[in-house]
Amino acid sequence: MAKTDRVLFITQEIAPFVSASDMAEVCRSLPQAIQESGREIRVFMPKWGTVNERRNQLHEVIRLSGINIIIDDTDHQLIIKVASIQATRIQVYFIDNDDYFQNRLQLIDEDGNEYDDNDERTIFYDRGVLETVKKLRWRSDIIHCHGCITALVPLYIKKTYCDEPSFMDSKIVYSLYGNEFSKDFSENFTQKVMIKGMEKEELGTITEPINFIQLSKLAIDHADAVVQQTPDVDPELIAYAKQSGKPFLPYQEENMMQAISDLYDTI
Repeated sequence: MAKTDRVLFITQEIAPFVSASDMAEVCRSLPQAIQESGREIRVFMPKWGTVNERRNQLHEVIRLSGINIIIDDTDHQLIIKVASIQATRIQVYFIDNDDYFQNRLQLIDEDGNEYDDNDERTIFYDRGVLETVKKLRWRSDIIHCHGCITALVPLYIKKTYCDEPSFMDSKIVYSLYGNEFSKDFSENFTQKVMIKGMEKEELGTITEPINFIQLSKLAIDHADAVVQQTPDVDPELIAYAKQSGKPFLPYQEENMMQAISDLYDTI
């Protein structure tokens, strides 16, 4: 069993930057446990409008910012900020953009409605992370994705970024959580996802409109291993992950951190 040295965590939320949730707590404790085991880590999350920049001492990383990401023929500027989790040596990179994240909540707005552009926010975040890691020239052995907003990362790495030095030898782990959104993505989502050099056939058998189950299956299709991170995961996704034949780690109340660490080395 080979020991993995570098782990990239891409997540939707991390405590204490957002309100407590299962995902936020997992993504707070897991990177610390992996770092304390002697591995090097990098951690990314979106800079949601609820993240207090002054209290958390966020500051922009000018040398990493300024890339334009094109979605549906429109340029969107990528802004990178960074902060540290107090009492740890964990540094968190934040993906920001004036249109998608500034002064806006996570998937749901103040009135309890899901944002119409959650599809574009997902595309921007995932591509933004990968472009930033490229700029950092940081090679990852394991890329662990948490939350539906990270679901396109496995696809992009396997189909578009596979020859990039930062990702060419990476193995991807995708963690499943309970249902995270109910509103279908826009009807031209598959067109927006496309990057130069990609073919629509590479998206597999998913059909529009894209819902949470289809997006999660797309992530499973291109991941190297799947984790059931919480007990409330949709049974259809658990069955799909098991049928994929890929390493699958079921939910367990105890020793989950160690089991995930062992999974990294196994794949």
